[in-house]
Amino acid sequence: MIVSVYYVPSTNLFGRGCLNELAPLVKDLGFKKAMVVTDKFLSKSGIAGKVLEQLDSINLEYVVYDEVKPNPTIENVYAGVDVFKSSGCDFLVSVGGGSPQDTAKAVGLYVTNGGDIRDYEGVNKTQNKSIPIVAVNTTAGTSSEFTINYVITDTEREVKMVMVDKNSLVTISVNDPELMVDKPAALTAATGMDALTHAIEAIVTPGAYGVTDATALAAVEIIFNYLPRAVKNGHDIEAREQMSYVMFLGGIAFNNAGLGFVHAMAHQLGGVYDLPHGVCNAMLLPIVERENAKRDPRKFRAIAKAAGLDVTGKTDEQCADAAIEAIKALSKEVGIPSKLAELGVNEVDLEKLAVNALNDACAPGNPFQPTKEEVKEMFKEIV
Repeated sequence: MIVSVYYVPSTNLFGRGCLNELAPLVKDLGFKKAMVVTDKFLSKSGIAGKVLEQLDSINLEYVVYDEVKPNPTIENVYAGVDVFKSSGCDFLVSVGGGSPQDTAKAVGLYVTNGGDIRDYEGVNKTQNKSIPIVAVNTTAGTSSEFTINYVITDTEREVKMVMVDKNSLVTISVNDPELMVDKPAALTAATGMDALTHAIEAIVTPGAYGVTDATALAAVEIIFNYLPRAVKNGHDIEAREQMSYVMFLGGIAFNNAGLGFVHAMAHQLGGVYDLPHGVCNAMLLPIVERENAKRDPRKFRAIAKAAGLDVTGKTDEQCADAAIEAIKALSKEVGIPSKLAELGVNEVDLEKLAVNALNDACAPGNPFQPTKEEVKEMFKEIV
């Protein structure tokens, strides 16, 4: 019998208005002062303020660190650590999408482990558990609030450092769709396609097993049904709620099964060109999965069925082709660019991108290991 280890936060809040249930849970933790990790937009828009109201209601002290950038950097992490230590905080509250969540996880681990954050790159590189984190999510896609994964950019090397660390798991996660209704359509589309990538990579990876397949396939079905609705009308609360549920399903799938070469390649585009992670995933997903399906198309039958396609009488290869075309169609429907030139990238360093992708922590989870030349050819398709 194969032994599997299943990671998930101990407490998870879901559903409309669930943020209002947070205060008593935080109070029960018994901590004295929080550092709230977020970004300028969330501070100015009032979304972070809704979380602060929860802390105010139990008279809990806090300091706000809102300097997080998209694709957060090592400098963001060290600056956050300085604020945490100088302010006498004893736990973290992260508010936002993947960038604030990843930053908080890196800060929490650095406070308890020290050293050089670059040494955390890879799998389970720290010895001590993170400072406790209460993760309040505001986008439907990254799943950082559920997972043992986080990503920090090393601007000197132009590399997104992927950390997979069980010590980074948060204490409480919050997914309230009411915090997501004002997200722009482009961000909704990008994060939704990020969630689809998580689910599909978790299905095709050799690390998949029954529980992860079940949650990932459920995520695929919901995304195809509800992502276009959420993009078309951000105030469609049913669509928003379903997409927030997707994050949990897909997140706990890849958290325990792993990811693959879509992420390995997308990380490099983000590290070198500072591009949105979800958009990079969406552009690369059909390309990488086409190559995966050539080696082993069997799992794509289930993916095609979850995407709402009729698989009756079709071969596994036909199901794979249909599933990949459906991914392309969904990506186009929600407005994802198809070429890097549409994102302002006109010159692409294929050699550097390919070498770094091969060394990415997500690469070993792919069903096959491409050569450097094969990676370069896949990148060329979106240039």
